[in-house]
Amino acid sequence: MRILVLSFYFKPDLCAGSFRTTALVEQLKQQAGVEVNVVTTMPNRYASFDAGAKAEETDGNVRIRRISLPSHESGMLDQIKSFKTFYQQAQKLVKSENYDLVFATSSRLFTAFLGARVAKSKQVPLYLDIRDIFVDTIKDVLSPKAVLLLKPVLSAFEKYTFSSAKHINLVSKGFAGYFKARYSKANYSWFTNGIDGEFLDLPDIKREVNSQEKAKRLVYAGNIGEGQGLHTILPEFASLTRENYYFSVIGDGGRKQQLVDRISDVSNMELLPPVNRAKLIEEYLSADILFLHLNDYPAFEKVLPSKIFEYAATGKPILAGVSGYAAEFIKSEVANAEVFYPGDHQGALQALNKLKLEHTDRNDFISKYTRTNIMKDMSDSIVALR
Repeated sequence: MRILVLSFYFKPDLCAGSFRTTALVEQLKQQAGVEVNVVTTMPNRYASFDAGAKAEETDGNVRIRRISLPSHESGMLDQIKSFKTFYQQAQKLVKSENYDLVFATSSRLFTAFLGARVAKSKQVPLYLDIRDIFVDTIKDVLSPKAVLLLKPVLSAFEKYTFSSAKHINLVSKGFAGYFKARYSKANYSWFTNGIDGEFLDLPDIKREVNSQEKAKRLVYAGNIGEGQGLHTILPEFASLTRENYYFSVIGDGGRKQQLVDRISDVSNMELLPPVNRAKLIEEYLSADILFLHLNDYPAFEKVLPSKIFEYAATGKPILAGVSGYAAEFIKSEVANAEVFYPGDHQGALQALNKLKLEHTDRNDFISKYTRTNIMKDMSDSIVALR
């Protein structure tokens, strides 16, 4: 069985899409009689992070081809150019090849659309893995005029894409209402995000909270974009906690400069560049509290950030500014984690004061959401879709 895997991100890139797809391919690799062809991009998630990778490599029954993209930052036009290049070059790479199934994982719709186009041209089943609802999100992050122009076009792309799928996996159950109301004929599954092997069996001695230090350290690591809305919460929140807490923000993104501008007079915050996963784990383990935030947009009430899973695996207290399904999930699944409404500085302070500054045993959570187990089940469902 020859499976084409389309993913805009793949190892060694630093983002949730890369970690998820890499883990899935590792499980597909173990499937008997399966040949996996991955078409992805050269590492590009952060312009400030350079991770070397080969344009083509083979690992047993897995072939990986990476497409070079034009240099870009995180702006909308840059992203459009990058996706256009990926779309066109991927079409060329697979044009003369035969597959039994096309798998596409997507957060911004167009990798999924690429999967639909390729699957139709090859007349094979399409399996979609959806990590966000792009058409639902744009109304919250773009201007009303842009939405008025783009939404009809993007809705047509979405209808074509999801109507083409034989199977759709949704990483968040918060997406269920949106998709089932529009695309009821597809089969659905809910293989969510999970905890990667690097975050399992972390050293206990480093997992203890630094309770004797006067200033406790809050750490955020990840994208600094409009979706995270750090610029709407951290400057004021850090000022409220100036005497007792120090904030470390690790990452890059389209709103980093705005955050930089707003913390010019904030003395208890540092901004650090993106780091690899080994260094990231060190940063997590040196933190007293791990911080998460999504902007106050209705579309984000449906999502489930992958960051929750790796944060929870450390045993550290978690402070999360989220609403909707993510808030419900954290409250029901993650011990010693407090939730506040996005952008609410006073609410963040109240939630912070409720946390127990101690290591929390989350072994049950870790067992339930170990990525290897989730991706093994997902790979079984892909292979079964013949």
